[in-house]
Formats: sequence, C-alpha cells, structure tokens
Amino acid sequence: MRGYRTPVAGVVALAALMAGGALMQRAAAAQEAEAFDRAQLRRVERIIAERYVEVVDTDDLYQMAIDGMLDRLGDPHSTFIDAADAIDLEITTTGNYGGLGIRVQMVGDWVTVMSVIAGTPAEREGLLTGDRIVGVEGESVAGWDESRVIGRLRGPVGEPVVVTVARVGVTVPIHLTITRDEIHVPPVLAYMVDEHIGAARLSQFSREATEELRAAISALVASGATGLVLDLRGNPGGLLEEGVDVSDLFLPRGAPIVTTKSRVADQNHTFLATEDDAFPGLPIVVLVDGASASASEIVAGALQDHDRALILGTPSFGKGSMQTVYLLPGGHHLKLTTAAWLTPSGRSIQRDRAVEGVSVETVDVGVLLPPGHEPVSEAEPEVFTTAGGRTVKGGGGIIPDVLVADSLSEAEREFGAELNRNALSIRQLAFRFAVQWNGEHPGLEREFEITQDMRTEFLTLLQSEGVQIDEALYRSVQPLVDRFLATQLANTAFGELEAMRRSQRDELQVLRAVRRLKGARTVEDLLKAAAGDNAPNQPEPPATG
Repeated sequence: MRGYRTPVAGVVALAALMAGGALMQRAAAAQEAEAFDRAQLRRVERIIAERYVEVVDTDDLYQMAIDGMLDRLGDPHSTFIDAADAIDLEITTTGNYGGLGIRVQMVGDWVTVMSVIAGTPAEREGLLTGDRIVGVEGESVAGWDESRVIGRLRGPVGEPVVVTVARVGVTVPIHLTITRDEIHVPPVLAYMVDEHIGAARLSQFSREATEELRAAISALVASGATGLVLDLRGNPGGLLEEGVDVSDLFLPRGAPIVTTKSRVADQNHTFLATEDDAFPGLPIVVLVDGASASASEIVAGALQDHDRALILGTPSFGKGSMQTVYLLPGGHHLKLTTAAWLTPSGRSIQRDRAVEGVSVETVDVGVLLPPGHEPVSEAEPEVFTTAGGRTVKGGGGIIPDVLVADSLSEAEREFGAELNRNALSIRQLAFRFAVQWNGEHPGLEREFEITQDMRTEFLTLLQSEGVQIDEALYRSVQPLVDRFLATQLANTAFGELEAMRRSQRDELQVLRAVRRLKGARTVEDLLKAAAGDNAPNQPEPPATG
C-alpha cells in the first residue's frame, strides 16, 4: 500500500505546486475584498454617527449591525445575547430563574408564549399559551428576538412589569401588570394514575432532568407501575445532551439516538446510548403536542424509531436544529444555529413555518381557541421506516402513531369566545375563585368533589366580570368548568403535583393513553394494537361506553 500511495501523493503535490500561483492570487483578492467590506462598514457607521438627523450611540449602531446580520439569516433561533441575558440563560438551564414563569419561543414574527408554568405570577395574572407578546413597559417589541424580550421581562424580584399581549379572539391588546418573582421549576412531576399505571411529566430539559426523571420513574415502578405515561406536552426542549440522556434511559446500549449534521466538522456526530435500558420491557406511551419541541422531539423521535414507545397526541412543534453558544468580548454571547439533527431513521422533523397560517397549535383547553385554529396541511412528507418496519413521516414535527386532539365542544368554544371578548382567562378566574374559596373553607379534603355551591359561586364571579352566559350554556360547559375549578382548588390547597393529577384525570389524551396501557403487557402489544385498530398516523377511533 505504501508503494501505491507514494505516486498519488506526488501527483497531488505537483498539482498543488502548479496551482500555487493562482491560489495565492485568489487569497490576496479575498483579503482585499474583506478589507474593503470592513472599511465600508466603518465608513457607514461613522457617517451615521456624525450626520444622522438624531444622535445615535455608536454601541447601538454596532448592535443594529449585528441584529441586521442575524435577521437576514431568517433564523429565529440565531440571536445575539448580551452579558446580562447570558447569565440568565445559564440560570435557566439549571431550572431556576427570576421572572414571570413563562416559556417563550419565536414563532413567525413574534415572541409567543409556548407555555405558562403553574403557580407562577404569569399564571396568576392570566397569560395564556398562544399569547403573542407585542409590548413590554409600553414599548413595542416588533422585530425583537426571544432573548431580547426575555431580558426585558426578567428583573429584580418584587418589581412589576407591564406586558402587552395579542390574543386570539380579542381585537385590542391586553395589558397585564405582573410582579416578578423567583421561579423554581422542578422538571419532573410524577404520580400513580391507578395501582398499575404511572404518569410522569417532564417540563424542561435542564441539567438535572435525566436524573430526576430516572428517580421519578423508579419510584413509580417501586409503587407497582407496569406501564408509563411519559408526558412531553408543552415541553419546549432545552439542552441537547439532556435530550440524548433521557432517550438513553429507555434504549439498549449502542442504539443511535440522534445524528447532527453541520458544516463544523466536530459537530457531525451520531449520539449513541451508553447504558442499558433502565426500565426494560416497561410499556410506554409518550404524549406530545404542538408545543413539544427540540429535545422533546429528540426523545419522541428516538423512541418512535426504535419502536420503544407509542407516541400519542397531536403533531409536535418541528424544531430540528441545534444551536451553539459562542463567547464574545465583554461577556456577550452569540447563539447560532450550527447544525440540523436527524432521528435514528434519518428523519428531519423541521417544520416550514412560512407555509403555515397558525403560529402555535395547541390542545390546551385553557386557551379556548375558536374554530379554524387547527394545523395547516403541508406538502406530502417523506416516508421513513422504524427498526420494526413501521412507517413514520418526516417534516412537520413528530407525527404521533395515534392522533388524539383534546378538542372543545361547540358550547365550550362559545364560552371561550365570551371570555375572550372580556379579555378573561378561565384559568385566572378559577385561580381567583380557588384562593377565595380555600380561604373561606379551610380543610379541603384531598379527594374533594366540585359541589353545586362551588359552581353557583363561580357563576356569580363570571357575571361580576361582565361575562354574558345563561344557565343553559353554563350547564353545558359544566365538565370544563369543573375541571378548572378542581385543578385550581387542588393547586392552591395541595400544590402543583395534586393539581396535575386532578387535571389529567379528565384529559382525553391521558385517558386514551391509560386505556391503551391497560390493554398491553409489552410495548409490542401497544404498537400492534395501534396498527390493528387504526392505520398509522390516523385519528384515534371514538371511545365507546
């Protein structure tokens, strides 16, 4: 082999020598062009600083130049992060931060509330999933990226901030004054649905997410769980490494989890499971929705491609890219999209936002969206095959194996429209009711039921806020009202975990997941049943009594 390689190397060297002059000329021309571009930028900056009709700070001009470059990329995930926000970004990855208690993401042209964390100032004052943030402290945020908006929302604990939002069904902006607080977000909440089925909700992929999830599921198994509902709904993602590690909990050693593709050589990598399946044989149903993004999609995609879990719910957000944070002088950072990622079957789940008419698809009945806010169909997606030969599709997020939309009835939509006309949130009203009720009726039993007195008092609250609702409509939306009252009564009396348990007790997606787990001894049973009673990626058939 040495004898063969020597002449090849000689030919390469000769070619390089012959081309050397041309290469040197091109390099010199490139350096001259780069120097010209830098001179142009400095010249424009100096003219504006000296002669523009209004005084503009030089630092602001450089920030505008950076923002302009990033904006022209057309990528909402590539942003400049100033020093103060970089500190907040680090705090956020630990699961602790100071602020309002919302998760936001750039959707289209606006920073949008992806989810509202239970028990936080944002929830108490009525911010809703799907709200577009259009102003902070009376200043328009048009053109701002998510990092800049977050920077303005965060601040000293105890100080208020005025947030202006645009909401579906409300024709005028809504102004909310929210007092900042120290936010601690436990990434995992878990409980036993019954004596055999456990449920664990992972709300973010912070640095301790994997170990906290492992501990939570281990506790459920020790309590008798023979099936698991893993709830990733509303989870916007977080650290890629945590997405990989959470996937590793359920896959055999050596199984591919995600592959990153980049122009940067050291970012082309296939991540493999490094440990054995921590819960071998445990049947799992993973719940996803339109707000499940990034690391959530890594987990759902890996488990779907390896036939390790049944995916149920509505299509996920569709963020198939990876960002790298670069340190800049002065403690600033540049967050830049440097790679795309693919599931083990080779799927890209990146959704093309430009073809969609709806920013965020949500199944949270707290939003009470009117008709016409379902996902918009896209071009025919590329088809892939799982390890077991099942068909899955790329693009448009993770498409569940079983589609179940926790949709509203016509009466509930009418009720929601009336609330929106009055710029009211049923969650906020239920919270206010729960605080007052628990204050006046201490000693609420953990297994309480909603009474007629509670319903009557809540109706009085609605009417006092100007909600026009007759008794017939109120009776027809009673299940919805009861669910919110029970959730907020449990939240104020017993905390977030009990609120989650009470809320999920009546959620259609959770009920369908539990029903499937009860009928399955293995993951294979789950997948065969889903393939047998409906075609892959088709809606769940109606429940029967």
